[in-house]
Amino acid sequence: MPAKTQLSLDEPKAGRLTIQYAPDETTQVVENPPRFTWLPVIEDEAKYVLRVSKDPAYPANGTHVFSQLPLNFFTPDMVLDPGTYHWSYAVCDDKTGDAATQWSQSRSFTLADDLPHTPLVSRAARRAAADKAHPRLWMTPDRIESFRKDIAADPSHCTWANFFEKSVLPWMDRDILPEPVGYPDHKRVASVWRKTYIDCQELLYAIRHLAIGGHITGDAAMIDRAKEWLLSAAAWNPVGTTSRSYTDEWAYRVTSALAWGYDWLYEHMSDEERAMVRAALLERTRDIAEHAIKNAHIHLFPYDSHAVRSVSLTLVPACIALLGDDEDDEAREWLDYCIEFLFNVYSPWGDSDGGWAEGTNYWMMGMAYLIDAANLLKSYTGIDLYQRPFFKNTGDFPLYCKAPNTRRATFGDDSTMGDLPCIKTGLNMRQYAGVTGNGAYQWYYDELSRLNPGTEMAFYNWGWWDTNFDDLVYHTDCPSIEATPPENGMRHFKGIGWVGVQHEMADPDNHIQFVFKSSPFGSISHSHGDQNAFCLAGFGEDLAINSGHYVAFNSTMHQKWRRQTLSKNAILIDGKGQYAGRDKVQAMRSTGRIETAEDRGDHIFIQGDATEAYKTLSPEVTLVQRDVYFVQGSYFVIVDSIDADTPVGIDWRLHANAPLALGDSTFRYSGERAGFYGKILWSEAGAPKLSQNTGFPEVDPTEYEGLPVSTCLTASFPKSVRHRIATLLVPYPLAAPRRVFSFLDDQGYDCDLYFTDADERSFKVVIPKTFDVGTQPTTTVKTKEKV
Repeated sequence: MPAKTQLSLDEPKAGRLTIQYAPDETTQVVENPPRFTWLPVIEDEAKYVLRVSKDPAYPANGTHVFSQLPLNFFTPDMVLDPGTYHWSYAVCDDKTGDAATQWSQSRSFTLADDLPHTPLVSRAARRAAADKAHPRLWMTPDRIESFRKDIAADPSHCTWANFFEKSVLPWMDRDILPEPVGYPDHKRVASVWRKTYIDCQELLYAIRHLAIGGHITGDAAMIDRAKEWLLSAAAWNPVGTTSRSYTDEWAYRVTSALAWGYDWLYEHMSDEERAMVRAALLERTRDIAEHAIKNAHIHLFPYDSHAVRSVSLTLVPACIALLGDDEDDEAREWLDYCIEFLFNVYSPWGDSDGGWAEGTNYWMMGMAYLIDAANLLKSYTGIDLYQRPFFKNTGDFPLYCKAPNTRRATFGDDSTMGDLPCIKTGLNMRQYAGVTGNGAYQWYYDELSRLNPGTEMAFYNWGWWDTNFDDLVYHTDCPSIEATPPENGMRHFKGIGWVGVQHEMADPDNHIQFVFKSSPFGSISHSHGDQNAFCLAGFGEDLAINSGHYVAFNSTMHQKWRRQTLSKNAILIDGKGQYAGRDKVQAMRSTGRIETAEDRGDHIFIQGDATEAYKTLSPEVTLVQRDVYFVQGSYFVIVDSIDADTPVGIDWRLHANAPLALGDSTFRYSGERAGFYGKILWSEAGAPKLSQNTGFPEVDPTEYEGLPVSTCLTASFPKSVRHRIATLLVPYPLAAPRRVFSFLDDQGYDCDLYFTDADERSFKVVIPKTFDVGTQPTTTVKTKEKV
């Protein structure tokens, strides 16, 4: 009988916005086992079989086979021996588990022998170990009994008394929130969005905290009040004004409130009450889960910020609360999806270096909810997400890219509107200190707590988190860590194209922060058109800033200023920057890359290439490169190189909190405690014209009424097919101004720039020249040397 012909396998090419085929020959595997991902076939119900072997022929006695995989990503439940492996996948027969299609092409990877071991317990083992008792969120029944004894002996144990007084008792007397009426004529209005957002967040606080307080203390009146809040919310229309499709952020909070209430009040409700709450919770959870999985397809397109956030923010707690005995339980399937997504695809915004492409503020947001989900999973299932390399390293991202005393000296959307980092940034850092033992993360928390007290009720704090509950959870779950001062130097977050430099962060009188970005994520999501841009802070004050305010997503401030290159410390080419519109493909195409980021002892050198980012709007350019030298922990030399097929004019822009003093080729900024001066040292295309403007052109002024208005310095250079621009930037405390002396020698094939400071430390930068500015150079070579 002839062999059965297998069906062909749909194996399309991966795009910029899709999940990738991984691992492969280009992948540096950082954990054992590796995370396997591939593009799914068109049939949502398809299941897969994966084979992994050291032999590319896949012999039966030397191949690991994993079958009946329901998703296009997979983490094995076993550690592999070090060595080089090959893998491929196929769609499998639902009955036999054998390959029903041709196998995919083979891809290979290598496992080093010193990788962290991070297998994922199989679905079958997870289901067998699941405890059906309530509560399950945060504390399980066995922990509650010992906790009751501890707080009876000492009410301040793990900050319980503070939580009970400030975050439980006030809700006993507050009026129960009525169902929100929504927007006028159902058209979104920012003020209504914000008020209802707070209302829904407070609904979560009221139900969660009263339920926990009543259950742990056994206070019957408190339990009854918690039930009143819960049953009222359960009666709201799941497809009404608090549905996901109406405003997803409201829906996430209402669903989370129902989950905590259902779980902690389970034994205090009648069968009818439980059925009512469960039905409402299940319908809302189904809406959110099906959107993330079936509509947003985050396992195919993982760059949907809100849908990805819903996994840890809402789906994990809701599904844990809903788990029942039914083997076909929807909640069980959703929870398996969430666990495997977090253990495999997460985070789509960075790699094992720990960076977050959306910026430090959205790192705070994403990590806050991830930490909540990770803690719930660890407590209920024993699964420990914190062992993965990304989570071990990600505290370095805010540590090196947004120091506790900085405000506007970093990138991305930021809801603090120029205040110090959110309290939650510090709380996240404390959590990572607790699970990694890193004392520098604890230092960050301590320092931010010292600098930023009393902002707990600000919208960007209270609107998302009750810090009293956060304290309670942390102290019941994590040990205390001793703070240690952070190290000097830089961190290069390769996966996202950021470099953070911190000089003497623990010493405010000598602290300098410099952040540079040239990202492969372009301007997608909460990123901006800021490839090859920089931000600078020093001596306790922001100096060269990310201009504007994140007043609301898609506001005129957001779309016409904040997201655009013109608001960055970057260049414009013939008045144009980089694409920063709503087309995700264009946004992801407008990329940069860090070519070099090295600490060379007497200086740190960074080189970024933003050619692709500028070509989206200026296709005539062939090179847009920026070199940064941070010399002897004191000053910066910035060299911009732009080549084009036709002559282009360059605007070199820098933003500060107030107007600058301008000279012919110099500029000086003086803030409250610190300042900087700059000098255009050399331009191959000719001398610049300096000007400045205070304000936000084309932005609706009502959007920033009462908020500070920044100033933009522009150095405009004449048109040329080749630009080489060298700029000196010297930050200093106002109490101790600094000078760096320089001269140049441009006779010859290079422009040699010489620098010396008050301590007679010398430095030299060499910029290659051309003598035929009408001819496009084929290569650009830069060399650096110390005098």
